[in-house]
Amino acid sequence: MLYYLFTYLRDSVHLMGAGLFNFITFRAAMAIILSLVITMVFGKRLIKFLHQKQIGETIRELGLEGQAQKKGTPTMGGLIIIAAIIIPTLLFAKVQNVYIILMLISTVWLGFVGFADDYIKVFKKNKEGLAGKFKILGQIGLGIIVGLTLYYNNQVVISREVSTTQQGIHNKAEKMESGIMYRKDENGKQQAFVKVRTATTTIPFVKSHEFNYAKIASFFGEKYIDITTPIIYVLFVIFIIVAVSNGANITDGIDGLATGVSAIVGVCLGVFAYLSGNYIFAGYLNIMDIPNLGELSIFIGAFIGACVGFLWYNAYPAQVFMGDTGSLALGGIIASLAIMIRKELLIPIICGIFLIENISVMLQVWYFKRTKKKYGEGRRIFKMAPLHHHYQKLGYHESKIVTRFWIIGILLAIASIVTLKLQ
Repeated sequence: MLYYLFTYLRDSVHLMGAGLFNFITFRAAMAIILSLVITMVFGKRLIKFLHQKQIGETIRELGLEGQAQKKGTPTMGGLIIIAAIIIPTLLFAKVQNVYIILMLISTVWLGFVGFADDYIKVFKKNKEGLAGKFKILGQIGLGIIVGLTLYYNNQVVISREVSTTQQGIHNKAEKMESGIMYRKDENGKQQAFVKVRTATTTIPFVKSHEFNYAKIASFFGEKYIDITTPIIYVLFVIFIIVAVSNGANITDGIDGLATGVSAIVGVCLGVFAYLSGNYIFAGYLNIMDIPNLGELSIFIGAFIGACVGFLWYNAYPAQVFMGDTGSLALGGIIASLAIMIRKELLIPIICGIFLIENISVMLQVWYFKRTKKKYGEGRRIFKMAPLHHHYQKLGYHESKIVTRFWIIGILLAIASIVTLKLQ
């Protein structure tokens, strides 16, 4: 909103300094600052309110050290994270941008699903919360919205040099959204390009680093590509959103872990969004040039600020928990961002912590069932799943586990960014 206001003031009354709002970096910085202010100032008030309403965490007895002290700690703190993301985004971003609209929908959508789960746990005194099938349905619903919008919306395009637009099956699913346009590259050389709408993503560590979902659809016959490609693409989007949001939800088991990891992932995705949204950097790095994507930097800035600000109260010993209201929303945001930036195949690296936590639970359940069927008694790979609880059982302090997971998260983020040049 402020972007449009200051653009008007710049053009109509020539207000000095109004031109700053043209710069994505300035608006992203303002979004970070405002989200930090919202979480740190109003976070304390929210904690006090939750205490007064006795909206506290119900703890299941797992035999973990320090678990009893967490009982009654205010939960549903994810509400302040969501507010600290949405408010700066509405103020500083171009809200007509399709990527911004989709991210706002993703935040509210899964935030609402998580809120319903927390509400049932807290107010209905049902420790199981929202039935798993309803959570999955909510995640699938978001996946369908995100997938279909990204596939069919005319604003969701990538730039291609005119000389690279004829590549057989790779381009049969590409719909041209503009005529030939011209611009100058970083060396001042004129460049001819077109904007095309295509379901293409990035393959890391590969010289020919693009992959079109139409290649999968081609196995069903070239004449069915237009029908099968959107179906395959939407199914991939659904899978990613379900997997990452559940991974974030599972990771949110000890103080500050999911919040800190999400902030690290946000920084990594912010770098990708800014570089891919700037045609000069995209050309220099030989990465996908995605018009309008740079605007996501404002949303990601608010996301990072909200996570860091919330960490002030969520770090050990936590004064508030985000609950499923926050964890499902964070996971859905990260998944949607990765898909929009066309880095979904990098998710196993970028979100490596979420992946490990997810796998530890699946392995534990699989092994327990297998050994119970074979020996009549279930056995375990880990002392407890997810993985962070395993280390708690080994006697590691929460803060040490969280710090080490953060370090691993930082290394994974660096490895992900390095893929920009490893092609």
